[in-house]
Amino acid sequence: MGLREKIEEIISIIEDSDVNEVEVSTWWGSKIRVAKRPAGGAFTPAATQSVQIPVASSVSAADESPAEPAGHAIRSPIVGTFYRAASTDADPFINVGDRIKVGQPICIIEAMKIMNEIESDIDGVVLEILPDNAGPVEFNQPLVIVGPG
Repeated sequence: MGLREKIEEIISIIEDSDVNEVEVSTWWGSKIRVAKRPAGGAFTPAATQSVQIPVASSVSAADESPAEPAGHAIRSPIVGTFYRAASTDADPFINVGDRIKVGQPICIIEAMKIMNEIESDIDGVVLEILPDNAGPVEFNQPLVIVGPG
């Protein structure tokens, strides 16, 4: 699927939803932003709802699990399917006990057939990997718990 087809797919998703604006960032640094005008004509910042593909609403504090493990949680920036490795025959990006650094890939989240490499936002030791491999993840869901190290 080419870039034009992907943009057309994003436009179709926006047209069929209550979302007014979508911004997609690629791992190589490109950004695509698609916005629609609300019914009635004028496009105002107050009417804009910015989200990442796939469309996801933010999670309220009441929806989060109160028994989250101690340590720094690296959270999912998108809704999708969690993969510990780049392919079924590849080694996992990280394992419990590994030392990781900022910017190091920790997993892949597939969203709309696009593989999004998720990187660590902290240096430390992997204490826990929370989602099951090939399992679904939600926006802002903790993926990995990292401790000092």
